[in-house]
Amino acid sequence: MPFDKGSLILLDYTARIKDNGEIFETTIEEDAKKSSLYDPTRKYEPRLISVGEGWVLKGLDEALTETNVGDKRSIEISPDKGFGERDTSKVRMIPQRKLGEKANEIKVGDVVELDDRTGVIRYIGSGRVQIDYNHRLASRTLVYDVNIVKKIESIDDKIKYLIKRRLPIEDEKIKFEYKDDEAVIELSEDISLLDGLQIIKKAVTSDIFKFVDSLNKITFQDVYMSQKAKASTSETILSKTSPRSATSPRSQKATSISENK
Repeated sequence: MPFDKGSLILLDYTARIKDNGEIFETTIEEDAKKSSLYDPTRKYEPRLISVGEGWVLKGLDEALTETNVGDKRSIEISPDKGFGERDTSKVRMIPQRKLGEKANEIKVGDVVELDDRTGVIRYIGSGRVQIDYNHRLASRTLVYDVNIVKKIESIDDKIKYLIKRRLPIEDEKIKFEYKDDEAVIELSEDISLLDGLQIIKKAVTSDIFKFVDSLNKITFQDVYMSQKAKASTSETILSKTSPRSATSPRSQKATSISENK
């Protein structure tokens, strides 16, 4: 049965420009290694999507409403449902000196930030530069090769993946538990020091309240440990033979982010 609007799914995909096959985005490490996108510090894994709610391009969003778990499809997206048509009014010619101290170092193809807008240098000459503020994929037809990995249905999985959506860190560093209408999310010391954490917390709570109707209260707990305790915890993690940890005394529904994969 096709997904309803608002269904949470895990999606693996590789996105290409149709006319030249260039990969511009992927969740699959093997495909990333075939392109210039590969980042060895990134963890490649399926992406969490709320179907029909604008988390992805319009053309992809519409196509996902007609898919099922296990489907593997190639979806073509026209510019009007992708990054739009190229708009000539978004191309400007300005004095090169306006780019500041490093104005003489720029070259065609560089991405620059000017007046709170991001653009690409298309031309340099006679003390002037042309900046294109169109998205680089404007007017391009795109192809997404997708694999619908899983539909997220349990409360455990919903909370887990909604936290991971905003905090892309090692699974074992985030823990949560819930009971009745309240959830408690533990954040380790390094997470507690992240820039913009308060904004991230607000976004996480909004997501969880939206997709987990039974919860009315979410509490974040910052956890700080001594060096001795950190060393002991590291040894415990390395020696584990089972992914499930002991049940929390606070709730029979205590769950580690690393569970239920």
